[in-house]
Amino acid sequence: MRINELAERTGMASKTIRYYEDIGLLPKPHRSPNGYRDYGESDVERMVFIRRCRELQIPLDELKVLVRLQMDKQAPCSEIDQIIRDQLEKIRSTIQELMRLEESLNELAQCCRYDTVSECRIVRTLTDCGKQAKPDC
Repeated sequence: MRINELAERTGMASKTIRYYEDIGLLPKPHRSPNGYRDYGESDVERMVFIRRCRELQIPLDELKVLVRLQMDKQAPCSEIDQIIRDQLEKIRSTIQELMRLEESLNELAQCCRYDTVSECRIVRTLTDCGKQAKPDC
């Protein structure tokens, strides 16, 4: 199959598939006599695997390890388990950061009851060099 069909079957852009070839996540495909890339079912499986890993925000370095391990059916999965646990911890940390950000924005949104920018406590809070963006309501 050509790259456009691979892209359609895997939900990835052709440009992304070429990029993944360039960085070694997908092996260079066989080329037909007219120079077109020729992909097989194993390429579909690998690209779906890669797409799903990227949906989980797994960084490219770890994704390269996962792809390598996926190809070795006899390899222990402890390294895969660790990559997933590490990613879960990163996501949990990001969630906590976003919750703190939401709290700060909520406090700012509730802070100002004035009509003009010159009296706006949000602007005053965000321009105060000595403090974090915690409102002084």
